[in-house]
Amino acid sequence: MSENETGTEPKTESHDPAVPAAYAAFMREGWGERELDLPVAAVAGPAAQRRTRLAEAFPGERLVLPAGGFKVRSYDTDYRFRPDTAHTYFSGNQTSDAVLVIADGESVLYARPRSSRDTDEFFRDRQYGELWAGRRPSLKEMSDSLGLEVRHIDQLDAMLQGTGKTRVLRGLSAHVDRMVAADETRDSDFARVASELRLIKDDWEVAQLQEACDITTLGFEDVVREWDRVLEFGERWVEGTFFRRARAMGNDIGYDSIVGGGKHATTLHWIENSGPITPGELVLLDMGVENTSLYTADVTRTLPVDGTFTDLQRELYDLVYAAQQAGIEALKPGETFRVGHNAAMDVLAHGLEDLELLPVSAEEALDPESRVYARWTLHGTSHMLGMDVHDCGQAAPESYAEGTLAEGMVLTVEPGLYFQEDDLLVPEELRGIGIRIEDDILITAGGSQNLSAALPRTSTEVEEWMARLRG
Repeated sequence: MSENETGTEPKTESHDPAVPAAYAAFMREGWGERELDLPVAAVAGPAAQRRTRLAEAFPGERLVLPAGGFKVRSYDTDYRFRPDTAHTYFSGNQTSDAVLVIADGESVLYARPRSSRDTDEFFRDRQYGELWAGRRPSLKEMSDSLGLEVRHIDQLDAMLQGTGKTRVLRGLSAHVDRMVAADETRDSDFARVASELRLIKDDWEVAQLQEACDITTLGFEDVVREWDRVLEFGERWVEGTFFRRARAMGNDIGYDSIVGGGKHATTLHWIENSGPITPGELVLLDMGVENTSLYTADVTRTLPVDGTFTDLQRELYDLVYAAQQAGIEALKPGETFRVGHNAAMDVLAHGLEDLELLPVSAEEALDPESRVYARWTLHGTSHMLGMDVHDCGQAAPESYAEGTLAEGMVLTVEPGLYFQEDDLLVPEELRGIGIRIEDDILITAGGSQNLSAALPRTSTEVEEWMARLRG
């Protein structure tokens, strides 16, 4: 049940005008009733199959998956709501405060429906009121669309008080967490299985990820077409331009965009995006669109601000490209998850050796007990991708990081080189340069497929692409 359940005082603010009884009574009169004829959601069929697999993993147990609720951004304003990934993956629902319960072979979504005209909520509540926040679907509309039984959230408590083993995805609903005593072993195992079931993407999911990558490509193109404005307003313009495309064609950005001009590119998660874009330097753009089904792309390109690379920039860029290409080519079913990382790091370590930066040979640096080359590479080369940008994060190591690749997995390949501006172990001309290239790769029966291949990767292709888009 929501913290602000139906029947309680509506969520208002101290500056709201008083509501006299006459006004409240008048507002409850004269409203027509209507049910929207919502189409069956495309995810309804896949979600039903997912619930079956989840239930089979925990026979005879009650499984509770909350959607989560609103989070405060500042005082009385909330962030735009985004449901928990596991909740939506297994239900298809994207409304706030809902809870999916799977028990005894049946699945029920407990949800907060559109505001009733029997209370003041619909015209006074700033968070849930229809006249403030928009029309929420009715229980019937949700049920018809999702192909799932839907009950009012007010009925959730009675169900949770029943007997039997119950597992909960914790940290999403304070109310549910209070209602059901925690069992750390059972609950963490539940979270693990819910993550592992998402490792293999079906055809519908692959199509969603392809759509996210295609919209992301358009967002990158938008940025380059507006390069004169980028030069004028800097990193902020890139962030805003890409966000416009994400909202126009998707749900949101999948993560805070990283726009690193010049030395900011050496900060791996630079999301402040407040700096200039300076001619003669590089700019690293790590951005991804989350589509309306909540699947996200995760793509990085490093562009020459002038439209052409200098000789030094091209040498370093081509080294990172060679590392990424080696990582992609290493991916295929049956290989270890880290095979792409190892292949990319082999290229980068030998490249650093050629640049005379390593204190030892490349082979010695690649020894797991050394890894001194990582001073300039810093991060792993791959992570799973799906509804979360770092998808399946609670899967067991043996199923993910220490596991093997399988057809249907989608992961990034994103090697990089980062020379910090205060690194005295590298020549001055390298300091402040950061380069990363990242693509989203589907494991196929015969190897792999690059879902983000529409964006150019080689240095020459990048230059030609920028020139064409800038006219």
